[in-house]
Amino acid sequence: MQVIVCGAGQVGLNIAQHLSAEGNEVTVIDRSPDLIAKINESPTMDVRAMVGNASYPEVLEKAGAADTEMVIAVTQVDEVNMVACQVAHSLFNVPRKVARVRAQQYLQPEWANLFSADHLPIDVRISPEIEVARAIRERLHVPGAFDTVSLADGLVRVIGTRLEEECPILDTPLKQIRSLFPDLHLVVLAIVRDGNTIVPKEDDQMIVGDEVYFVTRNDHMHRAMAVFGHDEPEAHRVIIVGGGNIGLFLAQEIEALDSEISLKLIEMDRDRARACAEALTHTIVLHGDVLDQDIQDELNIANSDMLITVTNDDEVNVLAALLAKRNGCTRTAALVNTMNYQPLVTSLGVDVAISPRAITVSTILQHLRRGRIRAVRTLREGVGEVVEAEALDTSKLVGIPLGELHLERGVIIGAIARDDEIILPQSDTVLNPGDRVVMFATPETVGSVQKLLQVGWDFFA
Repeated sequence: MQVIVCGAGQVGLNIAQHLSAEGNEVTVIDRSPDLIAKINESPTMDVRAMVGNASYPEVLEKAGAADTEMVIAVTQVDEVNMVACQVAHSLFNVPRKVARVRAQQYLQPEWANLFSADHLPIDVRISPEIEVARAIRERLHVPGAFDTVSLADGLVRVIGTRLEEECPILDTPLKQIRSLFPDLHLVVLAIVRDGNTIVPKEDDQMIVGDEVYFVTRNDHMHRAMAVFGHDEPEAHRVIIVGGGNIGLFLAQEIEALDSEISLKLIEMDRDRARACAEALTHTIVLHGDVLDQDIQDELNIANSDMLITVTNDDEVNVLAALLAKRNGCTRTAALVNTMNYQPLVTSLGVDVAISPRAITVSTILQHLRRGRIRAVRTLREGVGEVVEAEALDTSKLVGIPLGELHLERGVIIGAIARDDEIILPQSDTVLNPGDRVVMFATPETVGSVQKLLQVGWDFFA
């Protein structure tokens, strides 16, 4: 599969790495000679990179647009992304176009016809701010989780959580968990310890400080979290720091969908604070600096369940979260754009580090998967991917007890959805055609999953 990625920033680079690792022919375009040189000089990236403006016909032609099956436009400029997709469609008949569009003015429902086939023929539009806000809101409903994703039409959930001293299953072999909780659907997918990913075996044990990814039925979620030592109530008093696109959209989502939450929003810019106050109906909006102790007192942070910092400044986000924890806030989440900061944030005491880049990349990859792949979610950098796929009658998974499959180490089946029933995979479980399978795969075993499903991780099946 030939793919052109427009934009060599963090998002474009990560998408190119993923697609290249899966055997696709990838060309990256960016206006920065330094970024392009870095890609061409990298010994680990098997992609072609060239300098140019991705919306120019000549540049797209040199990148091979005439033979390309997909253009993914993720430059820093919305208009370049949209025009690149238009040129790819009109001049080169590229079948599938994906664009990152940040400006909310383009995404208002009344202008939806803008992206029709007769106007700007963009098949998938990604708004990072909206995707990040939705991801944050989803985590509000799983206290104790730093990551969560819903699969199988909401019947299954993959959760990432950190183990503290209160966890009742510390130092317990994983094979004993099923006997201790026989009626609980819980499968551990990965353990991250000291920055290293462990694909668990039955005799492995978990220790304090481990970050664990597991899969459970949605109706077993709270019981499963209690097993890992987290039985905190859901947040009802929430503070949002930052009234930019992410903060405002998050507040609007909470107002529309979570009427039981008492919400406050603080914004440092007076005009923006006023605009937020006009756009929100049930949220208390304050103007001020969240790092000011008087403002923290006015926000009543000591009696808050959750503080979410989503300003454009990583340092402000982290410091505000740490101050809130010191002043008595139950849980905190901080938006962190700088990759080097992310591993440090949670060790400093922030409960959840939110990576816009990771969420955006995961969302784009999910839209790219076709065939019988229903959903893909990239977990933390280097950990792996969770896949929901429909098992075909030609799949090597079908008709054989799972215990006889001899799955490659690094591939774990976490749940099976059969109609409205969720099945806990066991050694004698046999998959039927049409079953939806939730699987975990490390980066090294993606190819193995392809073969098992008999569906390429390509774009057109």
